[in-house]
Amino acid sequence: MNRLTCKNAPAAIGPYAVATQANGLIFTSGQLPIDPTSNQLVEADIVLQTKQSMSNIKAILEENGSDLAHVLKANIFIKDMNDFAKLNEAYGTFFEGDAVPARSAVEVARLPKDALVEIEVIAEII
Repeated sequence: MNRLTCKNAPAAIGPYAVATQANGLIFTSGQLPIDPTSNQLVEADIVLQTKQSMSNIKAILEENGSDLAHVLKANIFIKDMNDFAKLNEAYGTFFEGDAVPARSAVEVARLPKDALVEIEVIAEII
């Protein structure tokens, strides 16, 4: 297993790696909607937060030999399932055509930094 880093995504805020690589796969840690330039949580809006989390994932994958078209599985943790339709719409803009991964989405009581969403993926290295 190799620990991965990314200059264009937020650094880990605890004792974990932003992502790891093993057996031709990249496993990202859950990505909060933190702007990597300010290191602050973006505005409390599910669409903006989903887009930021996905942008962080995109940066991690692209810097480490993959991309969103090679995501096999995504896990989404959402604070309020009433925001699910808006999350879906924002999330869907990151995938083209049929290149959508398998996915789980669960409502959780609370996320770090009181974020509205956290997303993690498993992707193939290309």
